[in-house]
Amino acid sequence: MLKLDIEEIREAIRMGQFTNEAAVCQGVVLRILHALSWPTYDTQIVSPEYSVEGRRVDFALCHPARRPAVFIEVKKIGQSDAAAERQLFEYAFHKGIPMAILTDGQDWQFFLPAEQGEYGERRVYKLDIVEREIDETVARLERYLKYQAICSGSAMEAARADYQNVARERQTKATLPEAWTKLVEEEDDLLLELLAERVEGLCGYKPDPDTVALFLRENVYLRGPKTVATAPPKDSAHAPAKPQAGPRTPTAVMGQPQPAQVGFIIDQKPYSARNARDVLVKVFAEFADRDPMFLERFATLPKHGRTRRYLAHSRDELYPGRPDLVRDFSHELKPGWWLGINLSRNAIERILEMACAVAGLRYGTDLKVNLGA
Repeated sequence: MLKLDIEEIREAIRMGQFTNEAAVCQGVVLRILHALSWPTYDTQIVSPEYSVEGRRVDFALCHPARRPAVFIEVKKIGQSDAAAERQLFEYAFHKGIPMAILTDGQDWQFFLPAEQGEYGERRVYKLDIVEREIDETVARLERYLKYQAICSGSAMEAARADYQNVARERQTKATLPEAWTKLVEEEDDLLLELLAERVEGLCGYKPDPDTVALFLRENVYLRGPKTVATAPPKDSAHAPAKPQAGPRTPTAVMGQPQPAQVGFIIDQKPYSARNARDVLVKVFAEFADRDPMFLERFATLPKHGRTRRYLAHSRDELYPGRPDLVRDFSHELKPGWWLGINLSRNAIERILEMACAVAGLRYGTDLKVNLGA
């Protein structure tokens, strides 16, 4: 029955038969409520022009009798705007109504007034009965508004569950730019590896992590908290300033020597190294020689990489499921201790900062490094 009613209402809307609010109330809202098993003849259940502190809401759907469970505010077709939302919410707040519906006959907006956020953020669902598929329209109206569902409480349970899904989706969309920013700025190892593998698949040569990290810094721009964009053309007159390239450098301490070449200084003693990875290996080896428990303490840190460990008893723990990386980018520090070295310079610097914290040293003061360019 409801399906047939919806089909006829859709046709009447297209023909412009509902010219005012009264016509929408009589020809659309009451007809749909009747099809949803509401006793529209019983004004203690379907109460028209329900009074709320001197003002009136078009319909209060009650369960039990005279106790409103749903408010319906009706507008002329095309006039269900933000002002109507505010009016409906004021009605609902005064009476503590769990569900509120704003409709102009064609658009049906279902709200949970007690939830958090702006008016639009409390909307569970927006249904256009003209544009939406008939089966979807019927399913949604029965889910939220069928008389038996309101009486049993299942309609509110369904609405709250759907609201949580909407809120979760809204939150994830709002957080995506922040997550992307962190992946790029922190040179996430998995992101670097995925891009390096795609390059290798296309040309047969795999770039090192620093090359990939530099590409991301120079070619990905994050414009504001909600917009992510790739770099503009180089001849753009309004190109934003590029993020700082290259690894962070430790703050120089007045009067203390800094490494003049790739390597590190610890307790005023300089050590040379071939490259940034060699610095990482030699610093860890030095810390392990000074403190037999250093490696154990570092390995038990709760946070290493997002998907892999920097230091582990087993090579396979460094790169789970990646035997190629295990083979090519694992270094045995001491018997039973393996260090992952498939890292960019920025990642190496972060790991060295973690290592200093574990060793009780000050990065940039007790340990100074030069990871090269």
